[in-house]
Amino acid sequence: MKKIILIVIVVFLGLSLPATGQVVGISYYDCDYYKKSIAQLDSLRTNSSSIQHSLEAGFAKVSITPGLHYSEDNDVKGQFKSVGLGGYSARGVHSATGIHDSIFVKTAAIKVADKLMVIIGADLIIIPQNLTDAVLSMLQKDGISRDQLMFSATHSHSSLSPGGDAMLNWLASRISLAVRSAIKDLKPALIGSGNIPAASYTRNRVIGERGTKNDDFSYIILKQNKGKKAIIGSFSAHATVLSARNMEVSGDYPGYWQREMESTFANYAIFCAGGVGSQSPTGVEGEDFVRAQNLGKALADVVQKSAATTQMKDKVVYSAITMRFNIPEYTTRTSSSSQRALPAMEGQVLQALRLNDMVWISTPADFSGEIALQTKNYLYPKGFNANVTSFNGCYLGYIVPSKYYYLDQYESKSMSWFGQNMGDYTADVIRQMADIIIR
Repeated sequence: MKKIILIVIVVFLGLSLPATGQVVGISYYDCDYYKKSIAQLDSLRTNSSSIQHSLEAGFAKVSITPGLHYSEDNDVKGQFKSVGLGGYSARGVHSATGIHDSIFVKTAAIKVADKLMVIIGADLIIIPQNLTDAVLSMLQKDGISRDQLMFSATHSHSSLSPGGDAMLNWLASRISLAVRSAIKDLKPALIGSGNIPAASYTRNRVIGERGTKNDDFSYIILKQNKGKKAIIGSFSAHATVLSARNMEVSGDYPGYWQREMESTFANYAIFCAGGVGSQSPTGVEGEDFVRAQNLGKALADVVQKSAATTQMKDKVVYSAITMRFNIPEYTTRTSSSSQRALPAMEGQVLQALRLNDMVWISTPADFSGEIALQTKNYLYPKGFNANVTSFNGCYLGYIVPSKYYYLDQYESKSMSWFGQNMGDYTADVIRQMADIIIR
């Protein structure tokens, strides 16, 4: 009888009692993590401002192609006994058998008056927090702080898994070298940007045609006066053209896109995974590496047509903000036996960068393309293009729309680690950050 009365009370009050113990019915507006974020946003709103000035840009490209099958690990030379590939639990613990195509970390440093930002794109599955911490430790003597670095990865599921001390130290040294080299290369430059439709090459992998998708390819072009040119590109489709059957190191389709752009358009092409959550590649024929090459080339063809006519300017309206990303308590819908142990989350940040009419936002997760689309649609009537990238120096699993949270899907059931409110909450914070930098 008491059990029946309790159920009636729960239903009457509109509450739910999930297995994790988290009360889903609580609004994030009433939660401490949201109140802390609002306090930070209020401070940023008061203390942040934009500047208009000429700019300098510098670029670097450093190989992170590992040496395989050595007798011992060498974190100076990048030689390893074995190298694990990131992505695809179906691979198990098997190591890479070889190198199909070289992989890199590439950087673009942008300096506007006394403001500096370095955009980092690495041919890695993710950028974990311990790798970011190691990079920051190495760059400390150069006076480089976290708010001057905007990380991303291509999210190739056939690239390195940055685990193990030797691999971590080597990757940190290579990323640090790329940052320092780009800053050293700073020269007066021009800038242009754009978003172009590429709907044929990405799909909603959660609910298919019933769902929306972020199908723009976003880009920033930087051209040194009488010098080198770089293009930073971002697209929302998982780098999963190559399946779990592949055991060779490869950049997947983003690697092919970068090589195609560097052979036809720019000296440097940097790929940053966009809102890849809920989205996968489609639209080209072939199998395995042929299909990856076809997709990379198809996207390069789309981008080059627009980039060739992009207006380049010698001045930029610049604004950038970084805030600690306060997150809900860890929860999951999977059974306790399958819950993963997460390290303490202390270094996760959200960043927003304005370069004229482009707003570039970076998140520390597999970020939903559908939420990224909300941000684009919010800013477009205000006269701004926008892009949201993933894997910014930490990994918080998937951030998905709240409407997907209870679907029996990998992204929502196993990889949404912070409860039903996480998608709506993050979209809210990003919108407020965007409002601050476009003032």
